[in-house]
Amino acid sequence: MERNVIDAESEKAKMLAQLLALGDETSLEGNEMRPLRLALEFAEVDLALTEKRITSTVVFFGSHLILSPEDAEVAISLAHDQASLARAERQRALSAWYAEARRFGKIVSERAGALAADGPRHNVLVTGGGPGIMEAANRGAMDAGAPSIGFNIALPEEQRPNAYITPDLSFLFRYFAIRKMHFAMRASALAIFPGGFGTLDELFEILTLKQTRKMAPIPVILFSRDYWKKLINFDALVEAGTIHADNVGLFEMVDSAEEAWALLVRYGLMTEPALREP
Repeated sequence: MERNVIDAESEKAKMLAQLLALGDETSLEGNEMRPLRLALEFAEVDLALTEKRITSTVVFFGSHLILSPEDAEVAISLAHDQASLARAERQRALSAWYAEARRFGKIVSERAGALAADGPRHNVLVTGGGPGIMEAANRGAMDAGAPSIGFNIALPEEQRPNAYITPDLSFLFRYFAIRKMHFAMRASALAIFPGGFGTLDELFEILTLKQTRKMAPIPVILFSRDYWKKLINFDALVEAGTIHADNVGLFEMVDSAEEAWALLVRYGLMTEPALREP
């Protein structure tokens, strides 16, 4: 088995070398080269994580707009009219989830295998690499002295990697599809905090993979019962007959980091990749 793994990684390295030998980036532009760009983007990250012996991850999603409690207090102090004060007060209320994401990031990083001194690292924290909840989670891992990953993506409005990602585990993607594959393929659990379109997109992507059994039945944990029950009427989907009743069991809701950790302990954290081609 070990020889097969070594051979497979050797083949990956050869493929990447062949792709890189094509020359400068401009030679990979154009519609006809898109398959190679996709392959290269996948292979570069896969090889880097394999080299670091990262076998599984805990994925954090949530809004990039949520401020830290400190920044929320600054926003309150700078409010100059009723509208800006009301906005700042909403930000201060949401900042509690920044604090909880940081707390959960620290718990997972300390207790789930990311601090392994040698051998494979399990359940290493990974985020989308940006600000808000992503920053909070990476910050929690740093609080624990553990490595953490950032899967950033090139956007029209530039999103800089947050300062708490482990430097050699910070990646910049061009394609959402490849980025999503890397989020899913090593995931042993998902922690999903209040968020917008991007968070919803990632949530339903994973729920669909679980529903269709294209990935292992990993725990999907939604933080803030109040937020998610207001945002999505999951029971209405069951009542309408558009999902099966047991599909509501594809996720769980919690209100605290310790409650979420208790769920992960109950389920057992997986250490094998959740999504691999057969």
